[in-house]
Amino acid sequence: MTNQKLVVAISSRALFNLDESHAIFETQGKEAFCRYQVQHENEILQPGFGFSLVKKFLDINQAFPETPLVEIILLSQNSADTGLRIFNSINHYGLAISRAAFTSGASPYEYIPAFGAHLFLSANGEDVRKALAAGYAAATIVSGASANPAPQLRIAFDGDAVLFSDEAEQIYQQHGLAAFAANEREAAHKPLSGGPLKDFLSALHRIQTHFGEDSPIRTALVTARSAPAHERVVRTLRAWGIRIDEALFLGGMPKGAFLKAFAADIFFDDQKGHCESAQQHEVAAAHVPHGVTNQ
Repeated sequence: MTNQKLVVAISSRALFNLDESHAIFETQGKEAFCRYQVQHENEILQPGFGFSLVKKFLDINQAFPETPLVEIILLSQNSADTGLRIFNSINHYGLAISRAAFTSGASPYEYIPAFGAHLFLSANGEDVRKALAAGYAAATIVSGASANPAPQLRIAFDGDAVLFSDEAEQIYQQHGLAAFAANEREAAHKPLSGGPLKDFLSALHRIQTHFGEDSPIRTALVTARSAPAHERVVRTLRAWGIRIDEALFLGGMPKGAFLKAFAADIFFDDQKGHCESAQQHEVAAAHVPHGVTNQ
């Protein structure tokens, strides 16, 4: 079996709750922040918005302990010195994370390709925008949720400007719904270009093929599209050779209730309003600040 690992990079503030120390950094500066971290380095941090997601990703490796299918990388703006508290907390929770980059205040996004990461999850929106602008898959985790107790990892995606390019969304924004619908009917057999999270979905699909029916991962497309604009999406995924387990075409309905019904561990969307809808239904959400709606 050829092992092609899924690599997810996560920032320390997405993995752990660092609100207290971050507030010190914002109000008192870097030196006060560093002193605080060193003074508290033996105090275990509480889980952050991305903690339960990371735990479920790492649990997938139990099926193939000799050839792990998933690796989590830490990308942190802490220094190695102030980062001791983070690794003490990683060890406390038994998280199998051994690779990290500590950049002492610089944006760590340039290390994404060096680590071969398929996704960068951060609490820092500016770092995420820089990563996306450089062509890397990234999202700002903006809310957490009560952890889904089921062992299966469930990941939901918006379509346009997330899995797909924003080419169709541009027509909708510039010319309205009727023009969008007409264009999608005419282009039904022309696959959409890939969006920033296409390769991440592809890597998830690759892991699923190792398991068949008992996959530890389940995916869903949750889109505001409706028929007949659904056809192009279906044909695009087919052309890519990527299976998605569930597809919800909501025709503009709020997404939160559907994400809760799917029991999503995390939902990726380019529009903050949809992320807020997820948050209202206790679903963790990650904003992908890409495409025309974020310009």
